[in-house]
Amino acid sequence: MDLITWQDCLNSLHMLNIILLCDCDLFAPLSVTLLIYFCSRAKNVVAAARPPVRFFSPDAPVVDLYLGQLDQVERLRSVAEVSFIFFYAPWCAHSMAARQEVQQVAKKLAKQVQFVAVNCWWSQGKCRRQTHFYHYPVIHLFYRRFGPIEYRGPFVAPYMESFVLRVITPLTYLPSRAHVEEFLAYHEPRVVGFFQFNSSPQPPGYITFLSSALQALKWDFRGVVRFGVVTNKQVAGAISLTEDETVFLHRRFNSSLIFPRNDLNFTSEAICRWVFENHETVLQWLQPPGTKSRLLEEELTKGPALLLFVPHNPLGTQPSPVLQQVADIAVRYHSCDNSHHSSWDKSFSFRSLCCQSVVLPQSSTSVCEVCLSLSRCCLHQIPSPVSINNGITGLRCQTNRTLRFYVLDVALNWPLAVRLGASGNRSASFDQEDDRSDDGSFAAIVNLKDEVHYVLQYTPAAFIRNFSAPYSLLQRHLVGEEDKKGSPPRFLITELTTSSFLPSVMDLQKDVLLFYYTQWCGFCSVLNHIIIQLARLLQGNGTITVARVNVARNDLPWEFMVDHVPSILFFPRYRKHLSVKFPDNLPITLPNLLRFILQHSGSLHHAHKPSVETEGPGHSAFLRSEFLTLQREVQALHHARERLSQQLAQLWRDNRRLKFDTRALETENSELQQERQSLEEQHREKSRQLSEVVRRLQELADASENLLNENTLLRVLLRVLKDKTEAREQAEVERKETEQKRSHMAS
Repeated sequence: MDLITWQDCLNSLHMLNIILLCDCDLFAPLSVTLLIYFCSRAKNVVAAARPPVRFFSPDAPVVDLYLGQLDQVERLRSVAEVSFIFFYAPWCAHSMAARQEVQQVAKKLAKQVQFVAVNCWWSQGKCRRQTHFYHYPVIHLFYRRFGPIEYRGPFVAPYMESFVLRVITPLTYLPSRAHVEEFLAYHEPRVVGFFQFNSSPQPPGYITFLSSALQALKWDFRGVVRFGVVTNKQVAGAISLTEDETVFLHRRFNSSLIFPRNDLNFTSEAICRWVFENHETVLQWLQPPGTKSRLLEEELTKGPALLLFVPHNPLGTQPSPVLQQVADIAVRYHSCDNSHHSSWDKSFSFRSLCCQSVVLPQSSTSVCEVCLSLSRCCLHQIPSPVSINNGITGLRCQTNRTLRFYVLDVALNWPLAVRLGASGNRSASFDQEDDRSDDGSFAAIVNLKDEVHYVLQYTPAAFIRNFSAPYSLLQRHLVGEEDKKGSPPRFLITELTTSSFLPSVMDLQKDVLLFYYTQWCGFCSVLNHIIIQLARLLQGNGTITVARVNVARNDLPWEFMVDHVPSILFFPRYRKHLSVKFPDNLPITLPNLLRFILQHSGSLHHAHKPSVETEGPGHSAFLRSEFLTLQREVQALHHARERLSQQLAQLWRDNRRLKFDTRALETENSELQQERQSLEEQHREKSRQLSEVVRRLQELADASENLLNENTLLRVLLRVLKDKTEAREQAEVERKETEQKRSHMAS
């Protein structure tokens, strides 16, 4: 912009003047804009980006590459055995929250791990140009040359520290049979590799097995699948391993497996894939990401699930007592056949006689008939729902309501636990006497197919047995909003919750009109003013209650649910079982609602009212009370009619005023239309005159150009004539001089 000279501006102005002469109406805005652009000397007002600064504090044992020096990462990683790379964006709130957690881990493990932080948002850094991250922060770990191992867990210090420790020691050394038995006693999947270190410092297959343990951490950040290594042949004999470089997968409910080296390549990827395809999971950890995700839905759609929320310490050497207790119950629950169990699993001995497939006869259409006709029916083998002393061994194969066991960290998923029915103060759901603990644990069974869930109220074993019984005694848990404490003020419309729903709706002394709505329903919001007007009309009547319930925040019994919102139900007094729904084919208007209430109100007839004496003084008193009741209702209807009349009169006046306003607006509109037509005619006339002037100016310009051409031609002709005249005069002078010379010479 600074290189543009004023001569360029004048040239541009000359070009724009030519454009204006051609068609000023069409190009005038564009010409002015171009003139401002070409002749402006304004400089760029966007401030340059500030240079980045350190993201981590100077005293933190973290190498902060805040300029995005990706080449320095490779140099630092090459000299360290384990490297922790933290890619961040300085503006990212998640990166800021994870910064403190990373600093805590770095202060503990700085002597074992190289911690590096890289700013991948600085536009001039190599990290921004060479990497493409879709979210921040991102954590990569490297074990020597193996990596990157991306950490996909929560950005909490204990979880990250546990993951780093898994990377530092991916294998557990098992020196004796006792260590092997203790290693395989846990409910989590276990993999054992047998490698003899006699011939060389590290057998060839050992590095592959070590890489497979690191490869497993990419799929499971918690390290649930643990890898152990045995170097003694006698110790390996405890699990029947005799050949060197053998990988053993321990399973509880089926035969344990040995990696088929003849069928699969002995690589880390093949071993890891083989382990995750064939391992057995008793308890599965769930960690919803905290954003929009279908992880929980995908698991719950597989069938009924027992969700266990427990306080979890990833750095703990031993699992919590509650977790260990539920794990033991889950093992017994899945132990249908122990013929393939190892010697230390014989305690879970149970042989199921129920797991069998039966062809359904063509003559029968009911599965229950076939089951009851069998002599080995499984239903009678299920423990009694109220029997607590009986075990649950093999219950998985005795019922069609198979449970899946899931574990969640209560500290990270407490909002989900509250939504399922946990108390807000994390009160205990277990106690010591009946296999429960006071550590804030919470358990619930969720059956997404039936849209029900149950909350643990007694021992976990009895809880599971009662759910698996053919006729369950568990009560569906209803979650709703809390009632406001104290005596609330009386409103026109009564707001119902899960706890106050039945007492209010089933009140025999009142007719209840119930409005079902949700906060996200737009049609419900449109109907609010109609419900308010109806409540105002019925305000003086003490026998009719107008109520509403938010079905998105309050669970209701199935018999009171509706298939869509908005919906209106009416519960007449003395006849609650004859509740009626407002017809869907009728518009929800105030007159229709009043007719609906008058048609179904329990005040007009009491077919199912409690019996009274039909003779004697009591009968006359009863009739008098009924007469007074009818009289009050008639008076209420009269008041309602008067209010409707007043409202209709007001509406008529408003309608009349609107008509006058409409006429005035129509008159003004017609005047404006006439004025618009007049202006259009003037505009056309002016345009025609302007076109005529432009045409005349063009003719004058053409005539002027012709005159200039003729003037130039005349000047040329005059110049030629002048030159010829001067030539003649010069010739005449020369001739005279010649004659004079001749005459002079002759004389």
